[in-house]
Amino acid sequence: MTASASSTAPKRASIGRKPAADPASTWVRQADAPEAAAKASIYTARLTIDVTPALRGRIKVIAFERGVTAAEMLRKLLEREYGGGQS
Repeated sequence: MTASASSTAPKRASIGRKPAADPASTWVRQADAPEAAAKASIYTARLTIDVTPALRGRIKVIAFERGVTAAEMLRKLLEREYGGGQS
């Protein structure tokens, strides 16, 4: 009359392998990787500044209109203003 716990427990289905990555998605990610690595090697220092929410919004809108990120736009601005090794 006594049954073992293993015979009354429901059987588990195996989950199986993870589906293979979509070849198109893999190709796109590979194309982005070298560019991101190159940018990271050039820009390794982080700079934090406090700006008003209104100024932050204007920066983001202008960057969007120019088709660049706010970080790219501000890097160019800082390079133009302070870069080049000129004092």
